[in-house]
Amino acid sequence: MLAALTALFVAMGSLIGGAAGAAVAFVFALAMNVATYWYSDRMVIAMTRAQPVSPTEAPELHAMVERLSRKAGIPKPALYVVPDPSPNAFATGRDPKHAAVAVNEGLLRILDRPEVEGVIAHEIAHIKNRDTLTMTVVATVVGAIMMIANIAQFAAIFGQSDEDGPSPLALLAMALVAPFAAMILQLAISRAREYEADRTGAMLAGTPRGLANALLKLERGAAMVPSHLPPQTAHLCIVNPLAGVGGFVASLFRTHPPVEDRVRKLLALEAGR
Repeated sequence: MLAALTALFVAMGSLIGGAAGAAVAFVFALAMNVATYWYSDRMVIAMTRAQPVSPTEAPELHAMVERLSRKAGIPKPALYVVPDPSPNAFATGRDPKHAAVAVNEGLLRILDRPEVEGVIAHEIAHIKNRDTLTMTVVATVVGAIMMIANIAQFAAIFGQSDEDGPSPLALLAMALVAPFAAMILQLAISRAREYEADRTGAMLAGTPRGLANALLKLERGAAMVPSHLPPQTAHLCIVNPLAGVGGFVASLFRTHPPVEDRVRKLLALEAGR
């Protein structure tokens, strides 16, 4: 999927301005996304109003995070609690040394201990697998594609036809289709990382059962209790905090795989263990 994104970017750059035009757009997109990546943990913590919790305030939760991070072979991430009644959790940070795990107050109210452990293991798996780095690379390429698409749209509307250059209709078609294709690929990569974090989290917890049960509870809870989290953080959460409309078209735009699919894969791990 990353190769497909890169191929789409190269094709667009070559069609519009050759290698030089593609390189300029890529540099601008890279600068934007590197800045976001570098400060992502502080930005997300501020946006969600997450509050740090000390080992004295939540000794069992801290012990759980420390045990699972040690098992994953990464430094213990900072621990936060989000004052949000909707049950959810997320991880952020540019690398394992600058990572944080946050859980919503609503999650702590409805999950039992094995289920909380499954959720924490899932978030630590994201940190261990460096998914924030993966998604930053993806965002960089997608951002560059969006920039080239804007240039193509401008050229198609205001540019003059040139026998040696692309036709305005071709430019306009590319400006409309390419960003859509890039977004679908970006969401597909995001969903693939969720499956991998589920698998790794189940291994860290020692059983997939806690995470599977937690996902079912969290999906119901997130649908019943509106979340205070901003929409731009939806892809970070363990389940989508935004209520969506079902159907095939809506499924294309999900930031997360369907919970029933995730649970089925987790239970298949348990059956095959």
